[in-house]
Amino acid sequence: MTSTAGRPGRGTATGAGFPSGRGGNGRDLTGYGGQWPDLRWPNGARLAVSLNVNLEEGAEWQVGDGDPASERMGEVISVVEPGTRDPGQEQIFAYGTRAGFWRMLEALETRGMQATYLCCGRAVARSPALLTAALARGHEGAVHGWLWRPHADYRDRAAEAADLDRCLAAMMAAGGERPVGFFCRGAESPWTRGLLIERGFLYTSNAFDDDLPYWDLSGNRPLVVVPYALDSNDMKFFHPNGFVRAGDMVDYVDDALEVLLAEAARGRPRILNIGYHLRIVGRPGRFAAFSRVLDRLAGLGDRVWIAPRAAIAQAFATAVPAGS
Repeated sequence: MTSTAGRPGRGTATGAGFPSGRGGNGRDLTGYGGQWPDLRWPNGARLAVSLNVNLEEGAEWQVGDGDPASERMGEVISVVEPGTRDPGQEQIFAYGTRAGFWRMLEALETRGMQATYLCCGRAVARSPALLTAALARGHEGAVHGWLWRPHADYRDRAAEAADLDRCLAAMMAAGGERPVGFFCRGAESPWTRGLLIERGFLYTSNAFDDDLPYWDLSGNRPLVVVPYALDSNDMKFFHPNGFVRAGDMVDYVDDALEVLLAEAARGRPRILNIGYHLRIVGRPGRFAAFSRVLDRLAGLGDRVWIAPRAAIAQAFATAVPAGS
């Protein structure tokens, strides 16, 4: 297999996407430079698909939980005065754990597909049975922060480290192995990747800049970056000019598959990220955005490799060693 992943700008990040800070090398606007490694995923396909289910409910900011403000983004933008408890928003989030989780888990199980559950620690601490049920069915649990908040908001390394450790502890208490993957809302802090490396993480997913994993070599040891995506994501149901009907997301994912499968047929390795939330597509009127996409993927057979993010990161690391 031919690999170009170790050459600067071709699969290796030196500044981890920061304009300054780690490495001081600025933003990498080159990536693979049109020269991708000759990579096939374990089933022989060129296209990997990552199904991601966000477990955030109970970890969003809520005044009723002692937080300074309540999350405003939901089915509607909250009109409750800031600083006042918002039971309506609490219930909108609670729908995800009470109803949406089980509907989505069953859909994955009946199709024999494995996903990555991006788990906020406070959410798991409050509803450990959900993560236990997902892990028992072979799904991956990855760290999504203690709270559903950007890690870029942390003002010191120690506070971020403490919350990472709280999340790890909550997830392992739910019966899982130590997580090896990370993705937080928004963006990482200047310290995040160093903290992940210290804790033995395999990969981070706070990157939106490629269709293929790559290496970050800026830390004390290499870290796989498995890029995420916000376009093929059900959060767009909650955003203006996004998805309205379930079919809108199904069509969008189908368009992405058309492009990526054509590129895969030309020998180009790719990954497609699809993101879901319990409180969003877990609702009956949007559930088809989940179930129909799963059916479409099932119909592709070995043309795609559907796998949790940890498996994708490990397959990449094996096929494209750091610095090769």
